[in-house]
Parts: sequence; C-alpha cells; structure tokens
Amino acid sequence: MIWFVRLMRVVIVVPALNEESGLPPLLAELRAVAERDGLAPEIVVIDDASTDRTAEVAREHGARVVRLCRNLGIGGAVQTGLRLAWREGFDCAVQMDGDGQHPPSELKKLLTAMQAPNPPDVVVGSRYLRGEGFQSTLPRRVGSGWLRAVLRMVTGEKTTDPTSGYRAYGRRALKLFSRSYPHDYPEPEALVLAKLAGLHVAEVPVVMKERQGGASSIRLLQAPYYMIKVTVAILLAYVRGWHQIEPRTL
Repeated sequence: MIWFVRLMRVVIVVPALNEESGLPPLLAELRAVAERDGLAPEIVVIDDASTDRTAEVAREHGARVVRLCRNLGIGGAVQTGLRLAWREGFDCAVQMDGDGQHPPSELKKLLTAMQAPNPPDVVVGSRYLRGEGFQSTLPRRVGSGWLRAVLRMVTGEKTTDPTSGYRAYGRRALKLFSRSYPHDYPEPEALVLAKLAGLHVAEVPVVMKERQGGASSIRLLQAPYYMIKVTVAILLAYVRGWHQIEPRTL
C-alpha cells in the first residue's frame, strides 16, 4: 500500500491562530510519521492573522506558510488551504488542527481510505466509531449528538462525528470547496454541501487527543445556544446549497 500512497500528491493543511507553542511538536511528529510510513506530503500552515510567532515558527520547522492579512476564522483558513490544493493540482488535501488534537499517527488511516478501488470524495476521521482516545468535552458530545440527528434528517446520511475537523479531500471535493465553503460552522455545513453535490463521504475511526493548548469555545451552559445556531446554519446551508450547487456535475 505504501508504494501507492507515494503516487498521490498530498498536502497537509494546518489552519492556525496563535499556535506558536503547539506547532513545533505537531510539525516534528508529522515529519517523523511521514518518513516512517514512506509518505512525502507538503505541509502548509494557514496563519489566520496570528498575533504571535505562528508564521515564523512554522517556517523554522520546514512548513510552507500562507499568511492571511486579516482573521477569516476557521472556515476561511481551511478554504484558503483547499483552494491552494485545487489550484496546484494536489490529488488529496488533509485538514489537521494546529492545536495537537489530531495525531499525525492517524494520518495513514485517512489516506488509505482515499485509495480504495472506489474512493470517497471526503474522508472524516471519527473519534466515535470505536470510542477510543479522547472523546471530547461533555458540551461537545451533547452538541455532536444533536447534530448527528439534524444531519441525518437533512441529508439522509448517518454521520457519527459531524464536528470532526480531521478530514481528507479528493479532487472532486477540492473543486467544490475551493469555490464554496462554509465559514460559520464549517464542519457540519460542509457535509450538507457535499451531499447536495453528490459527493461520497466516508468515515474512518481515529484516535484523537485532548487539545494541547487553549480552551474549548463551547461551555456547558452555552451548548443549547450553540446547537440552535448550528442547526439554523445547517438548514440555511441546505437551502442555499440547493439553489447554488448543481448536483453530480463535479
């Protein structure tokens, strides 16, 4: 399988905001895993207008850096990386957080799924398929359960980890998301757009870690408010996407 992986042009997209402390161990582990598994991905850090040394640290550790002139949020940062991947002809882009939650050791699982005889367009790394590793905070687990139900109602698809940002994108997904990618709650909304475009989305079990720095933006008392906002965003994404995306033309 390794020889086939080498034939793929893979870029690792790492959106980062003030991650100068988290990036060095992540990038070092990425290099070590790539060498161990015979991979040769390009690593691109999307610096979302950080106020610390995120960009300098990323360059010092061998990553390519794209600096945004103003803060675009996670959606804008991820889309920047996906646009780069599409325009430069990469076969696959892998989205990986810069806070250490997504272990590089799990990378091969996503890439292996992208090389099946009939590969999916999007592979989502799910922490809930096997229940191994860090299972997220209670507010996020509650929110994730609600979003699973909403997405199944809207798309008809069963998704176990709709908020996971550990994802791999094939060429058809790169084409779609390079021109249309949600910014507010990108992970669940992107699944709606993928469904409307006729893309095949698959999940693979991965082991995630607790964030290595910072704190979750969703607290226990904020969970109901978050769920309402994301539910509305999903429904709006479906309505907008239905009119904007011509299914199965990618």
